[in-house]
Amino acid sequence: MTDPARSSDASVKALAEYDLNRNSIVGRTKLWIFVLAALLFYVVSWRLAEVDLSRLANGLPKLGQWLVRAWPPNFTELPIFIQRVGETVAMAAIGTTVATLLAIPIALLASRNLTPFPALYLPARWLLNALRGIDAFVFALLFVASVGLGPFAGVIGIALHTCGSAAKLIADAAENAKLDALHAIETTGASRIVSVCYALVPDLLPVVLSSMLYLFEFNVRASTVLGVVGAGGIGQELKNSMDLLDFPRLFTIIILIFIVVTVLDQLSGWLRKRLT
Repeated sequence: MTDPARSSDASVKALAEYDLNRNSIVGRTKLWIFVLAALLFYVVSWRLAEVDLSRLANGLPKLGQWLVRAWPPNFTELPIFIQRVGETVAMAAIGTTVATLLAIPIALLASRNLTPFPALYLPARWLLNALRGIDAFVFALLFVASVGLGPFAGVIGIALHTCGSAAKLIADAAENAKLDALHAIETTGASRIVSVCYALVPDLLPVVLSSMLYLFEFNVRASTVLGVVGAGGIGQELKNSMDLLDFPRLFTIIILIFIVVTVLDQLSGWLRKRLT
């Protein structure tokens, strides 16, 4: 006679092997579907981006000729370039500072655990997505048409775009913060704003300052191209040099941008380490 226990064990083992094989087949099928979908995505992207390696091969010699013509750099207009770089750094500094000041109250509304008006949580998040989704370049283009040419349009563009990024970083940090001290202060009868100022701000301040430094560093680099749309800064001189095909002048501007961005990057990194 067949042992019922052994028969039961064999059935369980066979069922387990069947489930294992089925899961393996399902897993491989999902993997192949993912791989094929990824390949299809990149094939379509390649065609939409009009990638043409032959055009690149034909254009590289022309780029080499431009590099040869760009040497030696032309430093005769260095004082003007330094002034334009100063405009660029000022645009980034003021825009980042204004963005951070605007971001703090919006981040409070966009924090699920802190917002005093829960109905405004999703609208606040949508606003941040809109500000982050529209590049500073686009904002600057719009405000050049509104307030005229010059760095002021660039400041507004940087402030609006950076506000979305800064507020999201602050809101995410606030949602991950421990609120024991906040609740303890609220039990004394203090308002939500007072509780946040005394219990949460000291913990979030290093995050805010670190984020502000990072965004300032990023905005300095981004501001170098805002002059293309007439928003002032060194980007305006960069565009003029390209339009005139004045490669020695263009090379000088690129060298100056590289030096300034490198110095600010090192300074920002040093300050962020001191804050953490």
